[in-house]
Amino acid sequence: MTAPPLEQPATVTVPEAELAALRAQVRTLTDRAELTELIDRYITLLDTQDEHGFDDTWTRGVFTDDCRLEFPVGRASGLDGLAAFHLEKKSRFARTHHLASTYGIHVDGDTARIRIHLVASHIHHEDGPDPSGRFDIGGYSEGEAVRTPDGWRLRRWRFHLVWSAGAGPRPGPEPRALRNSQPRPRT
Repeated sequence: MTAPPLEQPATVTVPEAELAALRAQVRTLTDRAELTELIDRYITLLDTQDEHGFDDTWTRGVFTDDCRLEFPVGRASGLDGLAAFHLEKKSRFARTHHLASTYGIHVDGDTARIRIHLVASHIHHEDGPDPSGRFDIGGYSEGEAVRTPDGWRLRRWRFHLVWSAGAGPRPGPEPRALRNSQPRPRT
């Protein structure tokens, strides 16, 4: 018994313009996937950064050397001390759980504008303002990412608080003060 003859693959000719358009589409999809992964990595690290002890290097995989961050609980710039800044804010609570959604990503060459919606629950320490109670927040983050030799990194990042519920962190401002420190949403 002999094997049937193998068919020769058909040759497809694609016009150069169509090929260039496909390459651009793949690049756009790849950039969006990498930027989404960057944001997911950061949001996950907000909750897990200290699971295996303090690590001051995790920020290098997320931010540029000249990054600027702004939150209702403080500001930070540059990588020096950035992991400690995050840990100090997180340590006000026994546990945290951050969820991001509705990713708006606009890529322009090696720069991207990003906006996400964020909801987070913060569980108080037993000796906190509401033992084992929650401080919940909702709002949005926006910023700018840049393409680096190591991949996309955040250069600017700001969280805008829209609402909060429960006793806020101590030490720190009360939830009403946090709410009042942010601009009102546009109507």
